[in-house]
Amino acid sequence: MCGIFAYLNYLTPKTRKEILDILLAGLKRLEYRGYDSAGVGVDGPKIGSSTLLVKSTGKVQLLQDKILAQKDDINFDATLNAHVGIAHTRWATHGAPSDLNCHPHRSGESNEFTVVHNGIITNYKDIKQFLMTKGHEFESDTDTETIAKMIAHIRSEHPKFNFKQLVEQTISQLEGAFACVFKSSLFPGECVATRRGSPMVIGIKSEFGLEADSIPVQFDIAENKSFKSKEIKKSDSMKKKKPTLLRALSRADFSNSQEVHTSDGDAIEYFFASDASAIIEHTNRVIFLEDDDVAAIKKGVLSIHRLNKEGGVDREIQTLKMEIQQIMKGNFTTFMQKEIFEQPESVVNTMRGRIDFDLEKVMLGGIKDFVPEINRCRRLLMIACGTSYHSAVACRQLLEELSELPVMIDLASDFLDRSTPIFRDDACFFISQSGETADTLAALRYCKDRGALVIGVTNTVGSTIGRESHCGVHINAGPEIGVASTKAYTSQILSLTMFALVMSEDRISKQARRSEIIQGLKQLPEKIKKVLELDEKVKEIAKELYEKRSLLIMGRGYNFATCLEGALKVKELTYMHSEGIQAGELKHGPLALVDSTVPILMILMRDNVFTKCMNALQQVTARDGKPILIIEEGDTETAKWSKHTLEVPRIVDALQGVLTVIPLQLLSYHLAVLRGCNVDCPRNLAKSVTVE
Repeated sequence: MCGIFAYLNYLTPKTRKEILDILLAGLKRLEYRGYDSAGVGVDGPKIGSSTLLVKSTGKVQLLQDKILAQKDDINFDATLNAHVGIAHTRWATHGAPSDLNCHPHRSGESNEFTVVHNGIITNYKDIKQFLMTKGHEFESDTDTETIAKMIAHIRSEHPKFNFKQLVEQTISQLEGAFACVFKSSLFPGECVATRRGSPMVIGIKSEFGLEADSIPVQFDIAENKSFKSKEIKKSDSMKKKKPTLLRALSRADFSNSQEVHTSDGDAIEYFFASDASAIIEHTNRVIFLEDDDVAAIKKGVLSIHRLNKEGGVDREIQTLKMEIQQIMKGNFTTFMQKEIFEQPESVVNTMRGRIDFDLEKVMLGGIKDFVPEINRCRRLLMIACGTSYHSAVACRQLLEELSELPVMIDLASDFLDRSTPIFRDDACFFISQSGETADTLAALRYCKDRGALVIGVTNTVGSTIGRESHCGVHINAGPEIGVASTKAYTSQILSLTMFALVMSEDRISKQARRSEIIQGLKQLPEKIKKVLELDEKVKEIAKELYEKRSLLIMGRGYNFATCLEGALKVKELTYMHSEGIQAGELKHGPLALVDSTVPILMILMRDNVFTKCMNALQQVTARDGKPILIIEEGDTETAKWSKHTLEVPRIVDALQGVLTVIPLQLLSYHLAVLRGCNVDCPRNLAKSVTVE
């Protein structure tokens, strides 16, 4: 999804060239999110001049080239003591990729207000129609431009409002999901950021340290007169909302001194981003904004405001444990390749401190206080999208076996479409690498409103799903930059497997099974390393497949999820058609696709469904199919059925999916490289899907 990066320096002299370099570097850290154009906004070359906007379709490098071409006009060498710069990578939703549709968007030709925005404004047509009746002219097709024009309109109606108040009144008119950073030539050196439904993190850098570890939230309702525009036609969803009641409060209800800043006159820098990975190279001290927070910076002082008293009373300044090396490619060609080969370490990190292999004990600190309540639940629901959904499919059988509870799995979008009945004795798992997936988050709130226990499984500290869940598991896979998820998938499987082990701890009849799985987990990192040694062999197979138009992947039991995930990886990265097929369904339609020309890959492990999978293999070969086989190491009998086999080490059946998916990750990677595709940023896709 779109990426926001902004930088404010106060009493920290920087040349305009240094500021632009920081902004461009921030955008490059966000490239993995998927985008088709990019832009920046900085102070103009002369004192008092309007904000300078530079935009370009294509990659950030093209934007950088465009900026360098204008260096004489931009005045690179000018030193700025206090300055706000905003930048953005756009993933087109309203309007095609173009310089006009690219962010930052402006309030008018004078660029008095500029804004960068991530999300979708669902009532933008109503706002646009209203603003056009007031004489505003629009130059783009985007929903974001209505935000810039709206704040200018409110300024014309209320010229005495400060910058923070203008933003508050602007967002009160907006529906949908958004994260925004505002800049204004009318308020030099000031910056305002806000969010609702889309992520926003603020990094703080000061040589002299901070005076506190949290920032109190100011509920300054009494200071703001609500801007009301009766002429804006409300959409149906707006009409259904209860009106916000703004009560007059005494001065004692809020305090203007609730700000955290460095010692008077100290230099300070602020970094705003959609993702902490863009900030970590500058500072590890961050604040994660919550929905409807308005963060305002004036004269180097950060304050956080709300127009309602929902949410916590302060925002903690957290210390990121992420290392800059984790978001660098190192010796690898792409981030995806690096992340595939990091899996021996990432699975160790997922299990570290949670499993005592000697005592065969498992403890998940994030849910330990809720285990008795989960044990009282009548069913488990696993709700997710994409790869995270496949991790739920992979663990469903084990969860049913060890918990002895019915386990329902649902795609978050379909779950919401059906208005699924939810009860107070349900335990609902919401799985998301980013913790910001819009459909999954909406499903979480749906279940939470109905009294269910909500459990988050994410890879991102401070994410919205992590904060809004009653309890949860952090998968600790480390930053994942490639759009196609790899190590997060295997870590999600391990996290859910550990949860299943926790649920069965007191069941005497399950102890032998638990012991088998725990010992399998102990051996897993070494066995993953063994699978990664297949890389060259997989590459040779890819050379025979990359010009094909389709790939069918078949399996069943614990490996059905591997088929789904492998097919998704092939589709994401290579743009080939691929389908994951349940081998038991072969005779119910898919068998009609089989002939000598269709590439087929089958997974046959020596587990309880091996005989059934062999039946499927015989049906395929009888129709002149030539499948590639993923089999157990040393299974020479099965290997005779195919020209190409990939052997993976034997492991307990419940963990097979972790080993069998890695050859498919490698295959999709090599196919993409051979087809000339962008591995880390596939077309039309984004890492974090923050809109429905």
